[in-house]
Amino acid sequence: MPQKNRTVKSVLGGLVGLVGLSVVAGLLVTASVTPVLAMTGITGSTALSLFEKLPENLKVNSPMEQSTIYATGTDGNPYPLASFYEQNRIPLNYDQIAPVMYDAILSSEDKNFYTHGGVNLGATIKAAFGNVVGSTDRGASTITQQYVKNVQIQECEQNVDTSADNYDELVNECWSKYAIATGSEGMERKLREMRYALQIEKEYSKNDILLGYLNISSFGGQVYGIEAAANRYFSTTAANLTVAQAATIAGMVQEPNTLRIDLPGGTWTDKDGVAHNGEADGYAKTLERRNYVLDRMLKDGKITQAQYDEAYATPITPAIKTTAQGCTTAGDNAYFCQYVKSVIESDPAFGDSVEERRANLRRGGMQIYTTLDMRLQQPAVEAVHARVPQSLPGILVGGTGVSLEATTGRILAMAQNTAFNETTTANLAAGETSQVFAADRQHGGSTYGFETGSTYKLFTLLEWLNTGHSVNQVLDGRLRVISPFTVCGEKVTNKEKINNFGNGGGSVSSVARFTAQSLNTGFLAMAQQLDLCKINEVAKSLGVHYGNGDDITVGGTNANTSPNAPFPSVLGSKSVAPLQMAGAYAAVANNGVFCEPKAIDRVVGSDGQERKIPETTCTQVLTPEVAATAAFALRGVMEGGTGGNAKPNDGIQVIGKTGTAEKEHTMLIESSTKVTTAVWVGNIDGRENLSRFRNGDGTPLNNIRYGLAKAIQTAANATFGGDPFPKPDDKLTKQVTADVPNVVGQTIEQATATLEAAGFTAAVGAPVDSDQATNIIVAQDPSGQAATGMTITISPSNGSGATIPASVIGESKAAAQNTLFGAGFTSIAFDNSCNPPNAKVANTDPAAGTAANKATTIQVTCQ
Repeated sequence: MPQKNRTVKSVLGGLVGLVGLSVVAGLLVTASVTPVLAMTGITGSTALSLFEKLPENLKVNSPMEQSTIYATGTDGNPYPLASFYEQNRIPLNYDQIAPVMYDAILSSEDKNFYTHGGVNLGATIKAAFGNVVGSTDRGASTITQQYVKNVQIQECEQNVDTSADNYDELVNECWSKYAIATGSEGMERKLREMRYALQIEKEYSKNDILLGYLNISSFGGQVYGIEAAANRYFSTTAANLTVAQAATIAGMVQEPNTLRIDLPGGTWTDKDGVAHNGEADGYAKTLERRNYVLDRMLKDGKITQAQYDEAYATPITPAIKTTAQGCTTAGDNAYFCQYVKSVIESDPAFGDSVEERRANLRRGGMQIYTTLDMRLQQPAVEAVHARVPQSLPGILVGGTGVSLEATTGRILAMAQNTAFNETTTANLAAGETSQVFAADRQHGGSTYGFETGSTYKLFTLLEWLNTGHSVNQVLDGRLRVISPFTVCGEKVTNKEKINNFGNGGGSVSSVARFTAQSLNTGFLAMAQQLDLCKINEVAKSLGVHYGNGDDITVGGTNANTSPNAPFPSVLGSKSVAPLQMAGAYAAVANNGVFCEPKAIDRVVGSDGQERKIPETTCTQVLTPEVAATAAFALRGVMEGGTGGNAKPNDGIQVIGKTGTAEKEHTMLIESSTKVTTAVWVGNIDGRENLSRFRNGDGTPLNNIRYGLAKAIQTAANATFGGDPFPKPDDKLTKQVTADVPNVVGQTIEQATATLEAAGFTAAVGAPVDSDQATNIIVAQDPSGQAATGMTITISPSNGSGATIPASVIGESKAAAQNTLFGAGFTSIAFDNSCNPPNAKVANTDPAAGTAANKATTIQVTCQ
């Protein structure tokens, strides 16, 4: 940009500034008289010692670099998912750049680079005086000085808040401050460049300085560094640049935004509105500069006349390669990328503030190696897209599948049915969103998570086992009003009758059977013997929280989360992210050891050193005995229970649980000993009944989960395998027995209450003959001891019976007949043995002392 004419006053002011800096200039002159002495430090070391140690920001390996997130590819090698940058830069080693590129930059910018001591003193002093009078300093700086200038520009840019509304203006100010400052400020800048350049020459080799310059330099727009420039403008690499290409790029460093060739409409417009340096004029200004570089290369003997002629005749023909950044570039893996990005932006391992962490992601040159494994991710993506529609009229349908390595918590797969779009124009109805359905709000997920349905019953089962109960204990799981419950030590009355899925009537059965059938009434019967707050505490200990981050034990801000409401603790109306539910089931599969979900394996900094990564822990939360017994019950879900349709049938044992929440959300979680998979299909927003909608193959949305989970877990088993689950604990699978109360003589109501209070179920049998009142229990079966929860049949009197008197035994025939008639019996049959006069009654049938209907014929034998 041409400088305006300076006034006499301003010139004089600049000269005053110059005089004020004359002492420093004198020292620099002394240090630069003999280039060799300046480089080696011999003789000139006294002068060089005046300069304090080189600031850290001027290290040759410190430019802003893009960070890249990697997955593990199907071949086991790192697979790039996405890059993030503020400056598109790909640092190279010295031998990764074509020699012709070095020749081009040196001929055009600093032909004496390898012989001077870092400063072209004569040209610099001339340029410094030129600054005072308002002329340009172009060509006055050595490569080393230009490197210093670029580092200082970049340091300034690194301190610019990227969220500022005037970000571009602030960045331009950095360029102005360190590249085109005039007057006394310009003098100070030139002297500072000289000072730092001398120190850099002392500490680094010439090749390192030249490489640092090519890696840091701007080449227009967001393109920084020679590799990014070769990629952007010619779709090639720095190692494969031609003479013409190298000369074009070398020419750009003088005015990168003016000489760039990726704007076919032109890079600048004159006062008449005419665009220049675009496709229409053949990129005339860039062409002029390129040809200047070729001239210099020819004169310096870097190229032959033939090479010069060929390159000179070559028009500038860009081969623009569009580079993109951010999670959008990760395609079907974008939602996992978004999860990783959220970890980086929130975890202190990446910086002390959100702003610092975001800056480190875009500027820090981190190589972030994640846990995503394409051997499982790709099948998961295919399974989700094949089964869950991206969009459907009348419902905002969502679906996701997430898999964890059970023994480590590493997230192996995360797939989603929607198209990733984080712009303000994202159309959710068309299936566009950046929301990560598998994750909580902190990691880009929904505001609250999604209702878990009966997958939440896991925590009732675990608390049941934690308190020493057996999965073979029998309870009354029939449909009824179950009350009261214990909530945080207090009794809470319930008046609500909770239905079972499909409106089933329930049953009297074992806890193992309740689990396999996912019986609501059975789990309510279990919960009645527990403290519901303890159930939520088990969930919390296994990493479960509300999708919005709230504590699962105290209720959340969304519906159905009152801390004192019994049923959310038992039946699953709480809203939780699928990833947290997967982590809890993984702990059961991992012998009770809970591993926090983990997305990042390691991070390598721009210096090649390992960086600290977010801390995750594995903790023994459940005893191995409880975990093994819970797994035993959960195997029943997959082996003949509600999850049978999702079983891989590949010989590898799996545990699992299904869940449906009010017909609007469905979950299914299954796990081998190696990998846990959780899938969710439901309403992203709204409360539409899933069964009213079908996917492309005709499957109702509420049934998609089975095939989806099966496909993902089958792929997991094929890759990671699985072992048999440990045997359940003997004490936690024992048949529980108890004394059966004797209820004979009680009323039907009294007997029922007595038996239920003792943990049994009462069933009223057919009335039996007795002289007792008709509501009096006169028989029960069994008696003594029986399995808890077992049904005890109680039989009331029919009121039509009488007891055969015991006194009849030993009486004569006549006396016995009177006794029996007197007891109310009307039909008596004496055996011939009773005919002799001295015969005495020996037996009766029915036996003496037992009850019989009064019309029953009493058979009498004598002796």
